[in-house]
Amino acid sequence: MRIGLITADPGHQLLADTAELLSPRHEVVAIDPGGRGAGARATADPGAHTAVPSEDAADPGELADVYLLKARTPHALALARSLERRGAPVVNSAAATALCQDRTAMAHVALRAGLPFAPTRTVASLAGLTAERLPHPVVVKSRHSRRHDLVARVDDAARLRALSADWADEPVVVQDFTPNDGWDHKLWVIAGRVFAALRRSELAAGGRGPSLPLALDALPPGWLDPVRHVGSVFSLEVYGVDLIDAGGGAPLIVDINAFPGIRGQAGAPEALAALALRTAERGGLTAPPPMTDTREILGDSRPK
Repeated sequence: MRIGLITADPGHQLLADTAELLSPRHEVVAIDPGGRGAGARATADPGAHTAVPSEDAADPGELADVYLLKARTPHALALARSLERRGAPVVNSAAATALCQDRTAMAHVALRAGLPFAPTRTVASLAGLTAERLPHPVVVKSRHSRRHDLVARVDDAARLRALSADWADEPVVVQDFTPNDGWDHKLWVIAGRVFAALRRSELAAGGRGPSLPLALDALPPGWLDPVRHVGSVFSLEVYGVDLIDAGGGAPLIVDINAFPGIRGQAGAPEALAALALRTAERGGLTAPPPMTDTREILGDSRPK
């Protein structure tokens, strides 16, 4: 089998460990979606990558049997769509990945499906929020999820003005702040297999901390059901769900991510390698693709 990795970082722990498992019997190639040149063949040594001149974003060359879409940049999504049009299976699909990049659409889909997702409203810009009177603390996030985006707790007008100094024009979503113990429950899923950790929330005093081990049987009763349901709702095979305890053991989903890092989780590379081979063997995914147009999802014909 030929497995393609759509990533600018083939040395990422999960991908490198997965490539090491696959490479003795299969060809693994990495494609940099940024188009900065040739991709790299991942070898059994996670620190070594041999250039493959035909593998670049502009001309991926011979199709792989399956592609793993780790990168979520616009270039990566465009590449994934191009490969899908040529008939190649991509995990996760470009449409499912893009849906998770738009927090407005994500919240709409999650709430419509009955998931315990934080109620979310959208504001065209952070500057527009400054005109409102906030009766209670809120969490403000960039509408479009990306690396180094805005995620902040806002308790008062002074904090909002301070954020606006750098983020005035940023489209944002707003969620009421839910009092909690300051710990995010990070749950990751690969083809139905769940991995978990605890991480100090970036909104908690002291900021984000390292991940701590979390056994699945230590989760409050019923938490795994909505996490697994996310996969079918969003047509995701590899994804992460961030939950907090909203009180009394009630789960509240605050974020969903397509193809997160899943570092340091025993069994994750094996699960990903097995998923890649199964998908390649059957020639595609079994889950139906989600709607591809955010305006269709939101029932809004206005240009975004």
